[in-house]
Amino acid sequence: MLYFSKFRIIFVTLISLFFIFITTSNFLKLDNIFFSKKINLGLDLQGGSYLLLEIDNNPVIEQKLQNLTLTIRTYLKEKNIRIKNIKLSNQTLIFSVDDQYKQIILDEFNSEESNINPYYPRFKSHQLEIKEKDELFFVNYSKQGLVDLKTSSQDQALEIVRRRIDEIGTNEPNILKRGNDRILVELPGLDDPMRIKSLLGKTANLTFRFVSNSNNESFGVESLDYEDGSDQEIVSKRIILSGDNLLDAQPRMDSETNETVVTFSLDRVGAKRFGKATSTGIGKQLAIVLDGKIISAPVIRDTIASGSGQISGGFTFQSATDLALLLRSGALPAPLNIIEERTVGPDLGQDSINAGIIALIIGFLLVILFIFFKYKIFGLITNIALIINLFLLVGILTIFEATLTLPGIAGIILTVGMAVDANVLIFERIKEELKDEKNNLIAFDSGYTKSRTAILDANITTLLAAIILFFMGSGPIKGFSLTLGVGIFTTLFSVYFIARLLTVFYVLRNKDKKGLI
Repeated sequence: MLYFSKFRIIFVTLISLFFIFITTSNFLKLDNIFFSKKINLGLDLQGGSYLLLEIDNNPVIEQKLQNLTLTIRTYLKEKNIRIKNIKLSNQTLIFSVDDQYKQIILDEFNSEESNINPYYPRFKSHQLEIKEKDELFFVNYSKQGLVDLKTSSQDQALEIVRRRIDEIGTNEPNILKRGNDRILVELPGLDDPMRIKSLLGKTANLTFRFVSNSNNESFGVESLDYEDGSDQEIVSKRIILSGDNLLDAQPRMDSETNETVVTFSLDRVGAKRFGKATSTGIGKQLAIVLDGKIISAPVIRDTIASGSGQISGGFTFQSATDLALLLRSGALPAPLNIIEERTVGPDLGQDSINAGIIALIIGFLLVILFIFFKYKIFGLITNIALIINLFLLVGILTIFEATLTLPGIAGIILTVGMAVDANVLIFERIKEELKDEKNNLIAFDSGYTKSRTAILDANITTLLAAIILFFMGSGPIKGFSLTLGVGIFTTLFSVYFIARLLTVFYVLRNKDKKGLI
């Protein structure tokens, strides 16, 4: 147990020096790409923005029920059942049928194997609820149907929010679910919160539709404002192309007009539709509509069969960049409302860093003084191992560019305590062995061997708790569990390699000395 080969001595020394050097990269400006890595500071340490977004699922429910109108009508038509006066009101589909079909309708919707009303085999509850009253049927989403719809909407919104924020280049954002209709966004170091709010507040639902000069369109028409509020246009409700067909969008400078524009490219299906629409619509205006506002409505001069085009609308380069980002990341399934917003200033973050460092220094000094007073030379060895342990911990966090939060600093302080605890267990066990064993080498070897089980049990149970906290907890809890979990591994390394190596050197030189500890 006390034997260290030359290879192991060199290995421990190199590992220690390597992580000491890595840790110093947080404080020194190094040009090397690898060692230019730094620990990222969390929202509570470097400041930034905290946003709590709520998904407005009402438009999604309305749209899904509107889509169900055609589905239900087609399904029942195949069974020779004609429904009458179907309409959507207050998130409820309302329709009527002839009397002889009423029970058939109820059976179709309430059957455990219903094709029109699924979910029962999986959730023991249907997707839709149906009620009959005053000769009418009322169909709306069940509780399970709403939960499933909101969960799906939240998952989709979370992914799109992540894409939009990632494209801006925000450092280490924290994006989490809250309930089934909220999303938490933490953006450390953000210096332009208004831009983020603007990007997240837009649904980015892009459509291409023809401007209509007639109110007799078969698909219906609606009046839409231009985004700048300058005018209105009567636009067909028929969607020629949607943002789902976009492959890419980028801001560019138009060399002919010297204007900033957004160029886009379409997938194969979109290119085919766009080519057909522009070939049959030469001379017409094609309105480009984003979130119910017309960006521009250029006149089609020629067929566009290449599957690419450009959007102009008096953009600045910043607004063109943001529009291209929105189009690339895709449309949100529902509008997002900011219901809570907090900004942590960098001064407050610096105060948190100072408080954390002071707490770490005070705790560390108290531990060092206690352990030195208690175990003398072996206390000094423990203190050296503790310092190297901190370098190991910070070095590992630096390599992975982890995010350090205020609870993370608490995890580091707790790691120091656990490292001392392991050494105390070893030294106290050695004392017990020395009472019956006169050979120092055998006593020290037995002390390390017999205390190992207790140390591993304590650290493994703590590690399991840290893992559970990491996967189940939110941002601050994750920061605590991360430093604690990494600290357990560095603690075991420092105790059984660094401290033990230094202990071996001293014991071998003083193997015949009485009262070593």
